[in-house]
Amino acid sequence: MAGHDFVIKADDLSSPQTGALIALHLQGMAQNTPQEHVYALDKSGLRADNIRVWSVWDGDRIAAVGALKQLSDTQGEIKSMRAHPDFCGKGAGKLLLLHIIAQSKQDGMTRLSLETGCHPDFEPALTLYRRCGFLPGAAFGDYHAGEHNQFFHLNL
Repeated sequence: MAGHDFVIKADDLSSPQTGALIALHLQGMAQNTPQEHVYALDKSGLRADNIRVWSVWDGDRIAAVGALKQLSDTQGEIKSMRAHPDFCGKGAGKLLLLHIIAQSKQDGMTRLSLETGCHPDFEPALTLYRRCGFLPGAAFGDYHAGEHNQFFHLNL
């Protein structure tokens, strides 16, 4: 994108900017979904052995964060995708999503899935997922389908 020199970095969650963006993500989930239906992970949850986190930077400013949770040898789950409000619609989220898809393929996964909310505020993210080939589908893993969540899958 013009005006932005985005760089994707593996993220160990130690940066205050990453922490602040994860906190903003959790706050947004809590505002739009009843708490018992929020499955977003905090920093400690994202530090699990089967989760890798990346962030997108524009110079010294964080633009987006996202994670890949390995569910099995062949299936991954996208977690904690969030663009910083200053970078919404500027391509950072798409760049990161394409990076996670490429990483999943490189790791030999054949399917990526995600769980997300149903509130209208989720529509920009849903548009991105659809544009990248994700299709609505059934609940997966330990999730249960309900009126507050929906599921998308991408065969790799």
